[in-house]
Amino acid sequence: MKTSRLLLALALTLSCSPLVAETVKDREGAVRQDKAALEKDVRWIYNDFQRGLAEAQLKGKPLLVVLRCVPCLSCAGLDASVLQEPALAPLLEQFVCVRVINANALDLSLFQFDYDLSFSTLFFNGDGTVYGRFGSWTHQKNPQDKATTGYQRALEAALAVHRGYPANKPALAGKQGGPTPFKTAVEIPALAAKYKLTLDWDGKVVPSCVHCHQIGDAMRASYRTQKKPMPVELIFPMPMPETIGLTLAADHVARVTAVAAGSIAAKGGLQSDDELISLAGQPLISVADVSWVLHRAPASGSLSAVVKRAGREAARWGSWYIAVVALAHSKPQDLASCRARPPHGLTAVGSVCPLARQSIAGRKEGDVALAQRRAGIRSHGPAPEKVQKGCSYAKSATLSEP
Repeated sequence: MKTSRLLLALALTLSCSPLVAETVKDREGAVRQDKAALEKDVRWIYNDFQRGLAEAQLKGKPLLVVLRCVPCLSCAGLDASVLQEPALAPLLEQFVCVRVINANALDLSLFQFDYDLSFSTLFFNGDGTVYGRFGSWTHQKNPQDKATTGYQRALEAALAVHRGYPANKPALAGKQGGPTPFKTAVEIPALAAKYKLTLDWDGKVVPSCVHCHQIGDAMRASYRTQKKPMPVELIFPMPMPETIGLTLAADHVARVTAVAAGSIAAKGGLQSDDELISLAGQPLISVADVSWVLHRAPASGSLSAVVKRAGREAARWGSWYIAVVALAHSKPQDLASCRARPPHGLTAVGSVCPLARQSIAGRKEGDVALAQRRAGIRSHGPAPEKVQKGCSYAKSATLSEP
């Protein structure tokens, strides 16, 4: 098997990009109508993960959990298709299907995914082992997009993982969530005073609902309140494959459609039409699984990849590290000059700007929003002086010969 080194590097272009999804006009009505319809649906267990887990274990089926923010217009087309598309029915029937519409009681040690998406899916074994994740920024950006081919591929891949279980359990270790400071969202101080574990169906249900995006916001607020250094995973959550120069097809598990010239992926030898079979030893179910690997990439070490090219598989591997770069100035105009003189020989990248919105939990006027819109990377951090005097965060890496 021919091998080559894939030298990975991360250099995030940063820009100001508040992420607030548009919502339906009657949010309360939408949530109640969703409940009324799904409680009568024979395929779906409504808002009860533990019941789904028990049923999956009893029946020996894999568990599919859709997490859906019903009032959000984003992903509305995909959500409707998953519920109604006849072509998906034969695949969905092989799962125990659960629909969760709020994050109040989610076990945060299990449910670790892209909290900024309005529609996500996690696949489990009945014993709680995570098989993989699905999420689509293509559908997030276009609520009218009803295409389900990518979702169908994810279902098929999840079923293949299930058929190989438990023999493949060691390969799934990296897919499991890591330790969290809070068991549930309502234990996070920024949310604890306002929300309870259960929804207020007897009153106003929408104000009682913790939305998934609030988890990350509240986590960041907790670190800032305690004046603790913020983990880089909270500042740069779930990097997209474009981070390393890869564009992956939305209608496949992880097929490469383009490799950016001069990017780390290009220097590592990846090509268009390559299919990523596994990354960091983890079998891939969707593009979201690639983001998960990048999200959990070690501060130093290596990532391995198995790539199918022209029907044959080949291994790739390479060096990788993530660094928090301290920039000496806090003003945007000063950061430009600081980037021209990056510390420690690292490449400091991007730009910062004041966060315009003050309504998002955990952020205040003067905070700095860091994001890469083109690559779909959302990153949020407090103003530099709020974390360490004269510091701003950037996620960076440099190429090195093995």
